[in-house]
Amino acid sequence: MAKILSNKSNLQVLFEDNHIIVVNKRAGDIVQGDRTGDKPLSDVVKEYLAEKYQKPGNVYLGVVHRLDRPTTGIIMFAKTSKALPRLNKLFADKKANKTYWALVKNQPPKTGDKLVNWLRKNPKNNKSTAYKKEIENSKKAILSYKVIKVLDNFYLLEIDLETGRHHQIRVQLSDIGCPIKGDLKYGFDRSNKDGSISLHARTLEFIHPVKKESVFIEAPLPKDTLWDACHKNLLY
Repeated sequence: MAKILSNKSNLQVLFEDNHIIVVNKRAGDIVQGDRTGDKPLSDVVKEYLAEKYQKPGNVYLGVVHRLDRPTTGIIMFAKTSKALPRLNKLFADKKANKTYWALVKNQPPKTGDKLVNWLRKNPKNNKSTAYKKEIENSKKAILSYKVIKVLDNFYLLEIDLETGRHHQIRVQLSDIGCPIKGDLKYGFDRSNKDGSISLHARTLEFIHPVKKESVFIEAPLPKDTLWDACHKNLLY
């Protein structure tokens, strides 16, 4: 289990070596720059590296994968041009095992299940819709979930993704009547105070692309009363 290596500049570093840096993304952070003009997490990581290693010039940093802006948890970056294509291939070949935790208010139809849908993205409203059968411009989406804790008013789900589609977890859980807490876009009735949704990229396990060693990283949960209640007495 990874320890927090640094909290500088509001950056929670979970793992770092010569080739890779992994951080715990906060709600509201964007991974890469977009048309909002808000400072992206990639720039924050570059500044951290420049300060830590006293680099006067440009810092190399490759974006390996992304999380939605209101989502929290594990984000990996490549620190070298050697590592980036190898990490990209790792994710493309589905050899990076990721699990997510999500809080939902409604009881899922089953305590555990595999969900298969075809998702179609609408770029006009940046929203995806789930279908039971393939339709034009849709992509197959597969995930598995299980209920790992029952709280007073919510259910904690652990999710394994087989595919990586636009808003996949959000839309597939909504499709079974379980929108994620705070996710107004996909049917939850009210927002979280901090603008987040209660979806957290919890763990990442992979074979290091250079060292060929197994790496397991776990991202601490956001500081929140409800998340705090998720730590103990898990069902699995």
